[in-house]
Amino acid sequence: MDTGQDSFWGRLAPAEREALEVAAARRRYAAGDYLCHEGDQTKHVIVVLSGHVQVISHTTDDREVVIAVRSAGDIVGEMAALYDQPRSATLQALDNVEAITLLSDRFTHLCQTRAKLTYALLGVVHARFGELNRQRAEYGGGSASRRVFAQLVQMAVQYGQSNGTGIEIKSGWTQQQLADNAATSRESYARALRSLRERGIITTGRGWIRVHRLDELRRLAH
Repeated sequence: MDTGQDSFWGRLAPAEREALEVAAARRRYAAGDYLCHEGDQTKHVIVVLSGHVQVISHTTDDREVVIAVRSAGDIVGEMAALYDQPRSATLQALDNVEAITLLSDRFTHLCQTRAKLTYALLGVVHARFGELNRQRAEYGGGSASRRVFAQLVQMAVQYGQSNGTGIEIKSGWTQQQLADNAATSRESYARALRSLRERGIITTGRGWIRVHRLDELRRLAH
């Protein structure tokens, strides 16, 4: 499994990885499958081994907003399992996903008996709070265009794949979902993308965005 060092799995020592795998069951999800729904009382933890999972929340007017995408090595659903709470978000597979799932009591026992595992989990939680604060700073103010630019920078860095002509983003999100995530309208989002295309900073196609000049995109976002 190819994971980043900052992912939950990437932070674990071999002994902790083995302990998790022994206690867990392997699951596969097809693109579009739901791993859990917001408000569910399910009590299991999921570690993504491959593929991408989008984290969806609902606004007060019942719109779906994609708030994050998790990939190989990431842990999801840990808070509901640890604190015996309903699911705070819906998890949906963006592509074919393989994962391991642990019942909450098994995961809690491992956290209580393996300090290195608990330390890795704390590192993930701390990083996600930092991610949330960055999103608030980037999307909480400024023009709609700047929020779109900041979102694209974040997606390029976190999920983009270099292909020789740029950094390609294949999020699986609709333009409406991207606009909701950037706290703007679909029309404003489309205008921001058009302005970037006209400057040669990005090219777009069905289901993908290719960033050709990341430094320039960063400059526009700030």
